[in-house]
Amino acid sequence: MNTALNLKQNLDDYDDFYDMLTESHHDLTEAQSKMLDAQMVLLLANHIGDLAVLRQAFALARVTVEASS
Repeated sequence: MNTALNLKQNLDDYDDFYDMLTESHHDLTEAQSKMLDAQMVLLLANHIGDLAVLRQAFALARVTVEASS
């Protein structure tokens, strides 16, 4: 099993993904949007299934968020 987080382009169409992401939040309250994001994290984490990869993803996401504040 590959335990490295893939940071190379892996989506065929980022615009379609962005549209799908924003549309999934359309007409939701802020609380519902947060719940949707949390549910997506859990679903995708289960799909990935590799704690080492997930650990890398959380660490990178946190560093990115902290750097933007």
